[in-house]
Amino acid sequence: MASKKTLKVRQTGSPIRRPKDQRATLVGLGLNKIGRVRELEDTPSVRGMIHKVSHMVEIVEE
Repeated sequence: MASKKTLKVRQTGSPIRRPKDQRATLVGLGLNKIGRVRELEDTPSVRGMIHKVSHMVEIVEE
């Protein structure tokens, strides 16, 4: 059985003075402080969330 692909995402920007939907997207990704890293499943919905807040997050190379 194949293992699921994952992405490591690090928050690099502050949600201060951002629209509420972008703040909610960060919370949905499990991020809320600069420098926090989460390992998330690589799905189209997660990719879309990352794209929406791409100016505040980066994908960490493993």
